[in-house]
Amino acid sequence: MVNKECRSAIRVKKHNKIRNRFSGTAERPRLAVFRSNNHMYAQIIDDVAGNTLVAASTLEKDVKAELSKTNDVAAASYLGTVIAKKALEKGITTVVFDRGGFIYAGKIQALADAAREAGLNF
Repeated sequence: MVNKECRSAIRVKKHNKIRNRFSGTAERPRLAVFRSNNHMYAQIIDDVAGNTLVAASTLEKDVKAELSKTNDVAAASYLGTVIAKKALEKGITTVVFDRGGFIYAGKIQALADAAREAGLNF
């Protein structure tokens, strides 16, 4: 019998490999993305101090009011613009992108592209 590892365990292993390669600093924090079945979450984190500097998700009332669905590509791109605007208000312009072990396609790519268009550099 073939033992196949579940998809979520594979994603966690990939995320750990990615996290070993880089971390966020005060000058260049980490933009961490998490995607569940129903929502998306984005945080900008300073790993040296252990602080979350900016956070946004599709659970927030003002974000959810703008969206018809919270788990599609349109929602991801809107979340990318929201997180970029919040970061620019705090004076954060450059970040390191942490895709969280997810494949860089679809929703993750839409969030990253929207954040770049809104003014974040990575």
